[in-house]
Amino acid sequence: MVHALAAASFFLVGAVIGSFLNVCIYRLPRRETVVWGSSYCPRCGAKLRGWELLPVLGYLALRGRCRSCSARISPRYPAVELLTGFIFLLTFLQLGPDPLLVKYLFAFALLVVISFIDLDHSIIPNRLVLVFLVWAAFWQLALPERGFYEALGGALLGGGLLFLIAVASRGSMGGGDVKLMFAAGLFLGLPLTAVALFVAFLAGGAAGLALIATRRRRLKEPMPFGPFLCLGTFTAALWGQKMADLYLSLL
Repeated sequence: MVHALAAASFFLVGAVIGSFLNVCIYRLPRRETVVWGSSYCPRCGAKLRGWELLPVLGYLALRGRCRSCSARISPRYPAVELLTGFIFLLTFLQLGPDPLLVKYLFAFALLVVISFIDLDHSIIPNRLVLVFLVWAAFWQLALPERGFYEALGGALLGGGLLFLIAVASRGSMGGGDVKLMFAAGLFLGLPLTAVALFVAFLAGGAAGLALIATRRRRLKEPMPFGPFLCLGTFTAALWGQKMADLYLSLL
Protein backbone atom coordinates (compact mmCIF):
# COMPACT_ATOMS: atom_id res chain seq x y z
CA MET A 1 0.00 0.00 0.00
CA VAL A 2 2.79 2.41 0.91
CA HIS A 3 4.62 1.61 -2.32
CA ALA A 4 1.44 2.16 -4.34
CA LEU A 5 0.84 5.54 -2.68
CA ALA A 6 4.44 6.56 -3.33
CA ALA A 7 4.13 5.53 -6.99
CA ALA A 8 0.90 7.51 -7.36
CA SER A 9 2.56 10.51 -5.72
CA PHE A 10 5.42 10.39 -8.21
CA PHE A 11 2.96 10.27 -11.09
CA LEU A 12 1.11 13.33 -9.76
CA VAL A 13 4.34 15.23 -9.11
CA GLY A 14 5.47 14.38 -12.62
CA ALA A 15 2.22 15.67 -14.09
CA VAL A 16 2.59 18.95 -12.18
CA ILE A 17 6.18 19.31 -13.37
CA GLY A 18 4.97 18.49 -16.87
CA SER A 19 2.78 21.60 -16.68
CA PHE A 20 5.91 23.67 -16.01
CA LEU A 21 7.75 21.87 -18.82
CA ASN A 22 5.01 23.04 -21.19
CA VAL A 23 5.91 26.59 -20.21
CA CYS A 24 9.59 25.90 -20.91
CA ILE A 25 8.80 24.30 -24.28
CA TYR A 26 6.82 27.33 -25.38
CA ARG A 27 8.89 30.14 -23.90
CA LEU A 28 12.54 29.10 -24.18
CA PRO A 29 12.73 29.21 -28.00
CA ARG A 30 11.11 32.65 -27.83
CA ARG A 31 13.68 33.78 -25.26
CA GLU A 32 10.98 34.50 -22.67
CA THR A 33 11.55 33.97 -18.97
CA VAL A 34 10.22 30.79 -17.40
CA VAL A 35 10.71 32.10 -13.86
CA TRP A 36 8.58 35.25 -13.78
CA GLY A 37 5.22 36.09 -15.25
CA SER A 38 1.87 34.33 -15.24
CA SER A 39 0.88 31.76 -17.80
CA TYR A 40 -1.23 33.18 -20.61
CA CYS A 41 -3.12 32.29 -23.75
CA PRO A 42 -0.73 32.54 -26.74
CA ARG A 43 -3.52 33.95 -28.92
CA CYS A 44 -5.28 36.62 -26.81
CA GLY A 45 -2.80 37.04 -23.95
CA ALA A 46 -5.40 36.42 -21.22
CA LYS A 47 -3.78 35.29 -17.96
CA LEU A 48 -4.73 31.82 -16.83
CA ARG A 49 -6.41 31.29 -13.49
CA GLY A 50 -5.11 28.84 -10.92
CA TRP A 51 -7.64 26.10 -11.67
CA GLU A 52 -6.86 26.34 -15.38
CA LEU A 53 -3.27 25.34 -14.66
CA LEU A 54 -4.22 22.04 -13.04
CA PRO A 55 -2.54 19.25 -15.04
CA VAL A 56 -4.98 17.59 -17.46
CA LEU A 57 -7.99 18.60 -15.33
CA GLY A 58 -7.70 22.25 -16.37
CA TYR A 59 -7.70 21.24 -20.03
CA LEU A 60 -10.75 19.01 -19.53
CA ALA A 61 -12.62 21.69 -17.58
CA LEU A 62 -12.00 24.19 -20.38
CA ARG A 63 -12.97 21.57 -22.98
CA GLY A 64 -9.81 22.35 -24.89
CA ARG A 65 -10.69 26.00 -25.48
CA CYS A 66 -9.41 29.30 -24.07
CA ARG A 67 -11.84 30.79 -21.55
CA SER A 68 -11.45 34.29 -23.04
CA CYS A 69 -11.15 33.91 -26.81
CA SER A 70 -12.26 30.28 -27.34
CA ALA A 71 -9.06 29.51 -29.22
CA ARG A 72 -8.30 25.82 -29.41
CA ILE A 73 -5.77 24.58 -26.84
CA SER A 74 -3.43 21.98 -28.26
CA PRO A 75 -4.03 18.51 -26.77
CA ARG A 76 -0.27 18.24 -26.57
CA TYR A 77 -0.34 20.24 -23.33
CA PRO A 78 -2.11 17.51 -21.33
CA ALA A 79 -0.14 14.92 -23.31
CA VAL A 80 3.15 16.37 -22.04
CA GLU A 81 1.77 16.40 -18.50
CA LEU A 82 0.70 12.76 -18.73
CA LEU A 83 3.98 11.78 -20.40
CA THR A 84 6.02 13.40 -17.64
CA GLY A 85 3.84 11.75 -15.01
CA PHE A 86 4.44 8.31 -16.54
CA ILE A 87 8.17 9.00 -16.87
CA PHE A 88 8.37 9.87 -13.17
CA LEU A 89 6.31 6.79 -12.29
CA LEU A 90 8.45 4.42 -14.38
CA THR A 91 11.65 5.90 -12.98
CA PHE A 92 10.46 5.45 -9.40
CA LEU A 93 9.33 1.87 -10.08
CA GLN A 94 12.72 1.09 -11.63
CA LEU A 95 14.97 2.76 -9.06
CA GLY A 96 12.89 2.89 -5.90
CA PRO A 97 13.79 5.32 -3.07
CA ASP A 98 17.36 5.86 -4.21
CA PRO A 99 19.43 9.09 -4.02
CA LEU A 100 20.07 8.71 -7.75
CA LEU A 101 16.35 9.19 -8.34
CA VAL A 102 16.90 12.96 -8.31
CA LYS A 103 19.63 12.61 -10.90
CA TYR A 104 17.43 10.72 -13.31
CA LEU A 105 14.19 12.66 -12.82
CA PHE A 106 15.83 16.02 -13.52
CA ALA A 107 17.66 14.63 -16.56
CA PHE A 108 14.48 13.09 -17.97
CA ALA A 109 12.57 16.34 -17.48
CA LEU A 110 15.28 18.07 -19.52
CA LEU A 111 14.93 15.45 -22.23
CA VAL A 112 11.18 16.11 -22.47
CA VAL A 113 11.79 19.82 -23.02
CA ILE A 114 14.55 19.19 -25.55
CA SER A 115 12.41 16.69 -27.48
CA PHE A 116 9.41 18.96 -27.96
CA ILE A 117 11.45 22.07 -28.74
CA ASP A 118 13.24 20.08 -31.43
CA LEU A 119 9.91 18.85 -32.78
CA ASP A 120 8.53 22.39 -32.92
CA HIS A 121 11.56 24.36 -34.10
CA SER A 122 14.13 21.79 -35.30
CA ILE A 123 16.64 23.18 -32.80
CA ILE A 124 18.19 21.94 -29.58
CA PRO A 125 19.05 24.99 -27.42
CA ASN A 126 22.68 25.09 -26.35
CA ARG A 127 21.77 26.21 -22.83
CA LEU A 128 19.68 23.08 -22.28
CA VAL A 129 22.50 20.87 -23.49
CA LEU A 130 24.89 22.78 -21.21
CA VAL A 131 22.58 22.21 -18.23
CA PHE A 132 22.47 18.49 -19.09
CA LEU A 133 26.25 18.35 -19.40
CA VAL A 134 26.84 20.15 -16.08
CA TRP A 135 24.24 17.93 -14.40
CA ALA A 136 25.96 14.77 -15.66
CA ALA A 137 29.39 16.05 -14.61
CA PHE A 138 28.12 17.03 -11.14
CA TRP A 139 26.79 13.54 -10.44
CA GLN A 140 29.88 11.95 -11.89
CA LEU A 141 31.87 13.82 -9.24
CA ALA A 142 29.37 13.68 -6.36
CA LEU A 143 27.96 10.15 -6.62
CA PRO A 144 29.51 8.33 -9.57
CA GLU A 145 27.76 5.25 -10.93
CA ARG A 146 30.63 4.46 -13.27
CA GLY A 147 34.34 5.17 -13.64
CA PHE A 148 35.72 8.37 -15.10
CA TYR A 149 37.04 6.74 -18.25
CA GLU A 150 33.78 4.87 -18.80
CA ALA A 151 31.85 8.15 -18.61
CA LEU A 152 34.35 9.92 -20.86
CA GLY A 153 34.19 7.04 -23.32
CA GLY A 154 30.42 7.37 -23.47
CA ALA A 155 30.71 11.08 -24.23
CA LEU A 156 33.28 10.46 -26.96
CA LEU A 157 31.25 7.64 -28.49
CA GLY A 158 27.98 9.56 -28.46
CA GLY A 159 29.30 12.89 -29.63
CA GLY A 160 32.05 11.48 -31.83
CA LEU A 161 29.88 9.07 -33.80
CA LEU A 162 27.24 11.70 -34.52
CA PHE A 163 29.95 14.20 -35.45
CA LEU A 164 31.31 11.76 -38.03
CA ILE A 165 27.79 11.21 -39.37
CA ALA A 166 27.25 14.99 -39.55
CA VAL A 167 30.46 15.44 -41.54
CA ALA A 168 29.78 12.48 -43.83
CA SER A 169 26.19 13.54 -44.46
CA ARG A 170 27.21 17.18 -45.02
CA GLY A 171 24.93 18.61 -42.38
CA SER A 172 22.02 16.17 -42.37
CA MET A 173 22.86 15.51 -38.73
CA GLY A 174 22.57 18.75 -36.76
CA GLY A 175 25.16 20.15 -34.41
CA GLY A 176 22.59 20.14 -31.60
CA ASP A 177 22.28 16.36 -31.93
CA VAL A 178 26.06 15.99 -31.65
CA LYS A 179 26.26 18.11 -28.50
CA LEU A 180 23.22 16.46 -26.95
CA MET A 181 24.68 12.99 -27.41
CA PHE A 182 28.03 14.10 -26.00
CA ALA A 183 26.24 15.14 -22.78
CA ALA A 184 24.07 12.03 -22.81
CA GLY A 185 27.16 9.86 -23.25
CA LEU A 186 28.76 11.38 -20.17
CA PHE A 187 25.50 10.76 -18.30
CA LEU A 188 25.21 7.12 -19.43
CA GLY A 189 28.76 5.83 -19.77
CA LEU A 190 30.23 3.81 -22.62
CA PRO A 191 28.13 0.58 -22.75
CA LEU A 192 24.78 2.30 -22.21
CA THR A 193 25.58 4.98 -24.79
CA ALA A 194 25.84 2.24 -27.40
CA VAL A 195 22.39 1.01 -26.35
CA ALA A 196 20.99 4.55 -26.51
CA LEU A 197 22.31 5.04 -30.03
CA PHE A 198 20.91 1.69 -31.14
CA VAL A 199 17.45 2.54 -29.80
CA ALA A 200 17.58 6.06 -31.28
CA PHE A 201 18.52 4.90 -34.79
CA LEU A 202 16.04 2.02 -34.67
CA ALA A 203 13.16 4.23 -33.51
CA GLY A 204 14.13 7.08 -35.84
CA GLY A 205 14.36 4.75 -38.83
CA ALA A 206 11.00 3.15 -38.05
CA ALA A 207 9.33 6.54 -37.60
CA GLY A 208 10.85 7.86 -40.81
CA LEU A 209 9.66 4.86 -42.83
CA ALA A 210 6.17 5.13 -41.33
CA LEU A 211 5.93 8.84 -42.20
CA ILE A 212 7.14 8.22 -45.74
CA ALA A 213 4.75 5.29 -46.18
CA THR A 214 1.81 7.44 -45.07
CA ARG A 215 3.05 10.31 -47.28
CA ARG A 216 3.36 12.67 -44.33
CA ARG A 217 7.02 13.27 -45.12
CA ARG A 218 9.07 13.15 -48.31
CA LEU A 219 12.08 10.88 -48.66
CA LYS A 220 14.76 13.59 -48.44
CA GLU A 221 12.86 15.88 -46.07
CA PRO A 222 14.82 16.33 -42.81
CA MET A 223 13.30 15.03 -39.59
CA PRO A 224 14.22 16.15 -36.04
CA PHE A 225 16.41 13.45 -34.53
CA GLY A 226 16.64 14.91 -31.02
CA PRO A 227 13.45 13.21 -29.74
CA PHE A 228 14.82 9.81 -30.74
CA LEU A 229 18.14 10.50 -29.03
CA CYS A 230 16.18 11.47 -25.92
CA LEU A 231 14.11 8.29 -26.17
CA GLY A 232 17.28 6.23 -26.55
CA THR A 233 18.88 7.95 -23.55
CA PHE A 234 15.80 7.39 -21.38
CA THR A 235 15.53 3.74 -22.41
CA ALA A 236 19.22 3.03 -21.91
CA ALA A 237 19.33 4.76 -18.52
CA LEU A 238 16.55 2.59 -17.07
CA TRP A 239 16.82 -0.67 -18.98
CA GLY A 240 20.04 -0.47 -20.99
CA GLN A 241 22.04 -2.88 -18.84
CA LYS A 242 19.32 -5.54 -19.06
CA MET A 243 19.12 -5.03 -22.82
CA ALA A 244 22.90 -5.35 -23.17
CA ASP A 245 22.95 -8.48 -20.98
CA LEU A 246 20.18 -10.03 -23.06
CA TYR A 247 22.02 -9.30 -26.29
CA LEU A 248 25.25 -10.80 -24.95
CA SER A 249 23.43 -13.90 -23.71
CA LEU A 250 21.99 -14.44 -27.19
CA LEU A 251 25.50 -14.28 -28.62
